[in-house]
Amino acid sequence: MTKRIYRVPLALVLFVSGLLIRDGSPVRTALLFAAYLIVGYDVLLSAGRGIARGRVFDENFLMSLATLGAFVIGEYAEAVAVMVFYQTGELFQGYAVDRSRRAIAGAMDLRPDSANLLREDGRTDTVAPETVAVGSLILIRPGERLPLDGVVAEGESDLDTSALTGEALPRAVKPGGEALSGCVNLTGALTVRVTKPYDQSTVSRILEMAENATDRKSRQEAFITRFSALYTPVVVILALLLAFVPPLFLPGAVLSDWVYRALNFLVVSCPCALVISIPLSFFGGIGGASRAGILAKGANYLEALAKADTFVFDKTGTLTRGSFAVSEVRPVSGTREELLEIAALAEHHSNHPIALSIRQAHGAPVDPARVRDVTELPGGGVKATVDGGEVLVGNARLLVDHQISIPDTEDTGTLSHVVASGVYLGSILFEDEIKPCARQALLRLRSRGVNRLVMLTGDSEQAGRKAADGLGIDVVHAGLLPQDKVARLEELLDQPGRRGTLVFAGDGVNDAPVLARADVGFAMGAMGSDAAIEAADIVIMNDDPCKMASALDIARRTVSIARQNAFFAISVKAVVLILSALGLSTLWMAVFADVGVTVLAILNAMRALRVPREDSGCACDVSPALHPAKAA
Repeated sequence: MTKRIYRVPLALVLFVSGLLIRDGSPVRTALLFAAYLIVGYDVLLSAGRGIARGRVFDENFLMSLATLGAFVIGEYAEAVAVMVFYQTGELFQGYAVDRSRRAIAGAMDLRPDSANLLREDGRTDTVAPETVAVGSLILIRPGERLPLDGVVAEGESDLDTSALTGEALPRAVKPGGEALSGCVNLTGALTVRVTKPYDQSTVSRILEMAENATDRKSRQEAFITRFSALYTPVVVILALLLAFVPPLFLPGAVLSDWVYRALNFLVVSCPCALVISIPLSFFGGIGGASRAGILAKGANYLEALAKADTFVFDKTGTLTRGSFAVSEVRPVSGTREELLEIAALAEHHSNHPIALSIRQAHGAPVDPARVRDVTELPGGGVKATVDGGEVLVGNARLLVDHQISIPDTEDTGTLSHVVASGVYLGSILFEDEIKPCARQALLRLRSRGVNRLVMLTGDSEQAGRKAADGLGIDVVHAGLLPQDKVARLEELLDQPGRRGTLVFAGDGVNDAPVLARADVGFAMGAMGSDAAIEAADIVIMNDDPCKMASALDIARRTVSIARQNAFFAISVKAVVLILSALGLSTLWMAVFADVGVTVLAILNAMRALRVPREDSGCACDVSPALHPAKAA
């Protein structure tokens, strides 16, 4: 692109100088020919290489054939004009692509080159992030970007998470808080204990998704690719017939006139506007989304999202904060403290939000030596051996599976039951707060024509219904295991008369199969599990549910721009092709129909980069901490 910036103006100067000299002068011809070579040599070389490799019919071949033919019939100025304007269009395309790449790279400029590894003797070594082992301590000075995911061991600071989430407001961290790679440390020095190797860190996952995003073509892009492969040889054959058949059969037909018409036909027929502007529209949409903290893994997912009419949600961590708080402890046998201690011992090795809440409510350290044979049961709870006896901590389903009866309850919160050696000890009630912007997010989706909202949750019927009623969700299916969620989703997908696409939003390990099965899967990137982020098609980097409506807006706008470009390019080309065949157009009109339409389509495609500012009323206060597998 840099060379083209200099070549196009130089060729334009020579071209204008040649036009100012009288027709037929050798100097005029030399200036025009020099301008042609300066601006078009790479097109000629590309066409030659394509012919040598057996890939003849591409836009370089069309441009070369049309302009060289114009030279043959003495239309030097038109030949140079075609090439100058073609390269101008390429210059605009390069600028638009660079802007799109900068939008993605700017949002994903996360890869630190080094990490400050703390040694046991207190020294700091500068090493590559890939070489740092899990459990190591690294030092993050003010102004430095975090190279790896970890937990703050020492220090307090504010982190700039805008590259990850699109949010300008810094987040405060202190010892015990999660620190994600890609964030910038703003104020105080931090000592961070690494929790993941580099290739599994947040920054590595994001970069991989961003690099692969443009490899997945939309159906429009795939159609244009197939269309161009068939279209180009057809128009070359038609141009040859147009040039040589009429002079053989029409009385008074002049060969040079029909060759000129054929050249017009060739220039107009070049599918540049379609081939360039439609992929560029989707590339711009992906770039604009990334600037808003929304990472789309491919153009095909934006295209599918644009047709969404049904949204299905997980509850915990998606529409609620996912940070449970113990609201009541109900011992049946023993004291409150004894019940909490047994539950805290069984949940000692778990990072599930409920386990964290139990340990926080217990408030005292436990002896890990008292716990062994810990098994987490997705969608149920945990089983462990504590002081030699079997302990179960989990929901009603877990106890039913172990033939243990429980008392009836009408609680609307999340309930964990505790059983030791087959004896029911009591229950612990949790409340999970709905995200402050969740209701607004669902209202925004409804206002955009999403006519059905569904919740699938592993939580109890009472807890699921309470959340759904507060959010205005149409249908709730509660008490679901991972395979049950997939079955319910299949039912929704198979409903007769369904026209639009179905979107599922979740964040847990148990959501991964549903995310993969849905037409489009949204994962919450800040709190979401690795499995959910991997299975999803679109990742919301700050867990704000309102970003789903923003993503829907971006997708629909991107698809609309691509369709506008396709309709505009095909309409103009069809009209000028007919005029060219009838001899009613000039090569200058052909230049506009090809290069002019391409430039206008590119400028229109660049609008996809601009993302409207989100509603100021939406402000989710979402913790940046990642939580791993969750059952609800």
